Amino acid sequence: MTLIRPLLGIVGSTALYYLMRHLGVSVYAALVVGAVLSLVPACVSMLRGNRPSGLEAFFTVLLFASFAISLLPGDERFLLAKDALVTSGVGLWFLASLRWADRPLAYQFARPMAEGRLGWPGDWEGLWEREPWFRQMWRTSSTLWAIGTLLDAVARVVMAYTLPPDVVPGLNLAMYVATAVVLNVVTTVVYVRAGALGRRRRTPVAG
Repeated sequence: MTLIRPLLGIVGSTALYYLMRHLGVSVYAALVVGAVLSLVPACVSMLRGNRPSGLEAFFTVLLFASFAISLLPGDERFLLAKDALVTSGVGLWFLASLRWADRPLAYQFARPMAEGRLGWPGDWEGLWEREPWFRQMWRTSSTLWAIGTLLDAVARVVMAYTLPPDVVPGLNLAMYVATAVVLNVVTTVVYVRAGALGRRRRTPVAG
C-alpha cells in the first residue's frame, strides 16, 4: 500500500495553483484546475488496473470528493473552503463507525499496517473479542480522530472566509500535515497508555 499517488495529487494541485496565479489566472479558475490535476495520479493508476485499498483508497476518495465539491456552484471563497467539507465528512465517518460499523474506523485503517508489526501484537480480532481495553482503545482513538478532523474543518472555513485568498491553499496543505501529525501523536499516547505497544495489557483502561 502506498500513499504516494494521492499525496502527489494534493501537493501537485497546490503547486499548480500558485503557478497559475503567478501567470495571472483568476483564483476561481486556478482552484478548479488544481482540483482536476489532483485526480491525475490516481486516475492513471486505476486506468492501469491498480485498485487502491486501505489508506490509499481513503485519500483517493477524498480527492474525488474535493473535485466533486469544486463543481458545485459558488464563489472563490466557497472553493477555498471546500476542503472543510471533505475533512468534516471524514470526521462524521469516524463518528458513524462508532455507532454502525463492526469495528471503529481507526481500527480498520491501522490493522493492515500495524497488526503484528512495529511492537504491535498480532491477532487483533482475537484481542477485540477477548479484551475490553482493546475495544475501548480503538473507540477512543476514533473519537479523537473525529473531533480533530471536525475542528480542522472549522479552522478551514474560518481561514477561507477571513484570510487573503492566495494564502489559503498553502495553509490548507499545511493543515493536512499538521492535523495528521497531531492526531497521530495524541492517539499513539492512547495506544501506549493502553499497553497495546510492546506488551499486552490484561486489564481494562480506566476512564
